[in-house]
Amino acid sequence: MATQQEIAGRLRGPAEQTHLSNRPPSPATWCSGLAILMATSLAGQAAAQLPPGYWDVERSQPLLDRTLEITLAPDLAALEDSELRAVQRLLEAGAILHRMYEAQKHAQAPDAFEALNELVTIDSPTALDNLQRLYRLFRGPIATTLENERLAFLPVSPESPGKAVYPEGISALEVENFIAGGYDTGDILGDRSVVRRATLLNLRQDIGSLQDYPVLGTLHPGLGERLARLVQTPDANVLYAVPYSVAWAPSVLRVYDLLWEAADLMRATDADFAAYLRLRAHDFLTDDYEGGDAAWVTGDFRRLNAQIGSYETYDDALFGIKTFFSMNVLLRDAERSAALTEALTSLQAIEDRLPYESRRAVRSEIPVGVYNVIADFGQSRGANTATILPNDADHSRKYGRTIMLRYNIMTNPAIFEQGRARLAAATAPEFHDDLTVEGNFQRTLWHEIGHYLGVAVTHDGRDLDQALQQSADLFEELKADLVSLYTASYLRDIGYLDDAALRSFHAGGILRVLQNNVPRREQPYQTMQLMQWNYFLETGLLEFDDQTKRMSINYERYERVVHSLLEEVLAIQNAGDSERAELFVERYAQWNPNLHGEIAARIRDSVQYRYYLVRYAVIDPPVH
Repeated sequence: MATQQEIAGRLRGPAEQTHLSNRPPSPATWCSGLAILMATSLAGQAAAQLPPGYWDVERSQPLLDRTLEITLAPDLAALEDSELRAVQRLLEAGAILHRMYEAQKHAQAPDAFEALNELVTIDSPTALDNLQRLYRLFRGPIATTLENERLAFLPVSPESPGKAVYPEGISALEVENFIAGGYDTGDILGDRSVVRRATLLNLRQDIGSLQDYPVLGTLHPGLGERLARLVQTPDANVLYAVPYSVAWAPSVLRVYDLLWEAADLMRATDADFAAYLRLRAHDFLTDDYEGGDAAWVTGDFRRLNAQIGSYETYDDALFGIKTFFSMNVLLRDAERSAALTEALTSLQAIEDRLPYESRRAVRSEIPVGVYNVIADFGQSRGANTATILPNDADHSRKYGRTIMLRYNIMTNPAIFEQGRARLAAATAPEFHDDLTVEGNFQRTLWHEIGHYLGVAVTHDGRDLDQALQQSADLFEELKADLVSLYTASYLRDIGYLDDAALRSFHAGGILRVLQNNVPRREQPYQTMQLMQWNYFLETGLLEFDDQTKRMSINYERYERVVHSLLEEVLAIQNAGDSERAELFVERYAQWNPNLHGEIAARIRDSVQYRYYLVRYAVIDPPVH
């Protein structure tokens, strides 16, 4: 039997090569002269100085000094040879999706990445290594600094709110005004479409993609005719949309092939997983995920699972609608998954307890699995602890949702100790030992289940993303947090948790709200956490001591406070009132330098690491 090191070596070779060489072609709107500029600046470069726009060691090192690097290396020895070969195909597909994600986030990312890897800095190899690590850490050329600013560390343009899935620098008002004009230019606000200006260059590129890949024209009827009309009178003031499959046609077709190859390899050992891979391959061509989602949620998979595609909208700071590419390859922990499934006997009783009027029936059994991460790509790369998908309300209603808990991240000792240090920096000494690995695991689990419960669509049937727009992700994450915390006492009452576990669960809820810096409004997680923090302070669940600059937790108030906040959040979602949502955010997303600032400073001083750079044994060479 092959050793774990031999298995990792077999998987690493071709996948790593793909990871570095397969990047999608840049859309026409990305033509900025960046590659020419970089090539000119690097030509004949002998050594010493970095070209303009590249961060030197003095700027890059402080971020890396606060970065914890961890390597995930689950034991793959139980996988059969065909499964290992299927994993290899999935890793290759993931590498392509990763580069596509970077290109979604910044139009100049592909050229910047290529230029960075060609950079010669004879006198400063540390500077080059630092920049490559920053690119890996932030999945592109824009860093989140220790002060929570978004700054370019390579010579690229500043980050745009619409990233590269809208025209650079466009405002939400321009998009809304254009849509109001009633033009037939495609699904401008579709979740898997790229918005472009109708220039001759853009239109010729997209028409060329349909000509090169006729299957895309067949699967997107009417698109070719629409582009043909627009190209007759090009106008940069006109907007149009093309599906992701057309915007990244060569890469999407390659992913399609790799998923089919993986499906063929899995057919004999896991027919349900193979069926999912085939349907998801087809989804990439149609940009409609219903077939793959149905197979994914209802399938009975054996040892492997994978989240594949574009789902989450967090990177769209313009409308919060566009989804971004991600992929993870997961190894199922059969024993822990079975125990968890047995514990989740009925969710309807929990749904019925929630403080809102529009009761709905939920599936009592939902697919929940405990997994160890083999590798992550795109938006999902990092220290994310759990996922619940799909987000589409219609797909969720028809097929349910699947929850995947990432055990080798959730229980990583180094990551957990950072959490304990954060809580200790913010609270009085008597609360420092309240948090446990199991309590934090349970809080995360029930946060994901919280997404499945509560308001799914507005009272008049509108999709929450469309109704609340920029605030949709924020309120959905806030709801999930609060459903989790509200449910904890009930879980204790039915014997699922004991008193110590309940306290740890609740301590995890306090850890969740703590912030290192003032959140930016486009950060849904951090903003909703600050809102909870302020609400907890306002209602006395948390009390700040002006002398010690630490907080006390009044656990006896927990359920009542969470109930009142959850009731308001569910009401806003149910109404689908974006103005009410914004007013609520404005009220509670306030930062007090003498309170939040004091605790944030203590956290920054007490916690060693701010960032997590995750490596994977199957795609990253060993570090010596």
